[in-house]
Amino acid sequence: MEKNRLEAFSDGVIAIIITIMVLDLHIPHDTTFGALLQLWPIFLCYLLSFVYVGIYWNNHHHFYHATCRIDGRVLWANLHLLFWLSLIPFVTGWMGENHFQPLPVALYGVVLLMCSLAWWLMQAALLCLPGNRTHLSEALGNDIKGKISPLGYLLAIALAWVAPWLSGLLYLAVALLWLAPDRRIEKLLQEERDAA
Repeated sequence: MEKNRLEAFSDGVIAIIITIMVLDLHIPHDTTFGALLQLWPIFLCYLLSFVYVGIYWNNHHHFYHATCRIDGRVLWANLHLLFWLSLIPFVTGWMGENHFQPLPVALYGVVLLMCSLAWWLMQAALLCLPGNRTHLSEALGNDIKGKISPLGYLLAIALAWVAPWLSGLLYLAVALLWLAPDRRIEKLLQEERDAA
């Protein structure tokens, strides 16, 4: 199967997700700085979620660049990932509108956890295909960030009931962990180009 359609569809869905999130930033009817300050929780949630969606888009791009083949399993695994990503605007809006109350903060973490598990399933589906194993397995190595992230989300979900602000800091910490560019796949592909 060709991967171009999967990439184009995924790019479109991710663009729509970001568009939906920005629509939650309602324009104040007042022209004062105080009116803007009232939006800080919503803007903060939007910023964090924008970073998360951007991280997934960036990694998706790199991952499929190093992929040779896809099959039906990969298509369904990718749709599963997009389903969980599509819930980010809802939990983002709910958490911001309710000023970081425990349940919305915990549900935000559940969605992030499910996104990371869906990514792992998609990654596993891609690694099942013989043409992909060489590039992806070597580039991933032992994937420390991929193992730490779900643990951070689980801890943040539990902390939401005690101190939601700590959960927010954990969500930010995991995002910062992934924000640093992951050059493993780029480096591997560049080495192959140089060798050719």
